[in-house]
Amino acid sequence: MQRNCTRLFGAAGAAAAALAAALAMSAAEAANERPLFVALGAAARAPIGWIEFCVEHVRECDVKPLEARDVVLTPQAWKDLLRVNKWVNDQIKPMTDLDHWGVVERWSYPDDGFGDCEDYVLLKRRMLMQAGWPRQALLITVVRDQKGEGHAVLTVKSDKGEFILDNQEDQILLWSETGYRFVKRQSQSDPNIWVSLGDPRPAVSTAASR
Repeated sequence: MQRNCTRLFGAAGAAAAALAAALAMSAAEAANERPLFVALGAAARAPIGWIEFCVEHVRECDVKPLEARDVVLTPQAWKDLLRVNKWVNDQIKPMTDLDHWGVVERWSYPDDGFGDCEDYVLLKRRMLMQAGWPRQALLITVVRDQKGEGHAVLTVKSDKGEFILDNQEDQILLWSETGYRFVKRQSQSDPNIWVSLGDPRPAVSTAASR
């Protein structure tokens, strides 16, 4: 199912063992074939949707800078990521901001069960933070999809690479396997500071495009 998103540019034992094996395989393959971490660039302008979200949710955005921190991606942590990603994707129904709110762009928690890409991201981020995950490892990220359209995903920074939680995909992929062009994201130290992202990869086939 395609889950709608507005443009962002201006406008148990066996299961656990299987998950552990999949995670180990993913990390090993990524190390051999694809970059684990995206290159950071200069400071970037925060999306207007984030700025307006912070006006409505002052307590969530009025935070002190913290030291950068990556998650240790254990088999249990991977299982938690899969669960949260799939639960949110299944529970929230896609609806554009224009249909939902009558405006082109509005970032909000999908508490009524409807939302577009950044709303899925906000909910996944909140659920993981409430479960004890560090804010510094959960970064709202702006990308361009295969059609060149704006899209938002959640980057999880871990010791094994940067993995993407996406409302368009129930699998959790390494950033370099998504087929997206990465544009900018929150900094690890301060969610109100955004940084541009560089992509050193050549144009090659990706998991998302095969």
